[in-house]
Amino acid sequence: MNGYLALGLAIVAEVIATSALKASDSFSRPLPTAITAVGYLAAFYLLSITLRTVPVGVAYAIWSGLGIVLITTVAWLLFGQRIDAAGLVGMGLIIAGVVVLNLFSKAGGH
Repeated sequence: MNGYLALGLAIVAEVIATSALKASDSFSRPLPTAITAVGYLAAFYLLSITLRTVPVGVAYAIWSGLGIVLITTVAWLLFGQRIDAAGLVGMGLIIAGVVVLNLFSKAGGH
């Protein structure tokens, strides 16, 4: 499996797990609790596959950066959490940082 594909799937699994964690109500609801556990196991397994071919610094920057943006978006859509202008600017900067790291940094393995 391609490292970046595995990373994308890992991020999706982590966002699903984190969303289910919110819905689990402190692990008091069985289905969201199970989704949380399976999601995090899948996320870390896929991240381990990613690290075979993608440098750890790059993988972690993408994982954390895109994870923040996606979970914030999910929290807004599913849980009604607000995103203010500063939050939007911050997320834009996170995305810009990930792009710069991947396209221009020697740490990106390019």
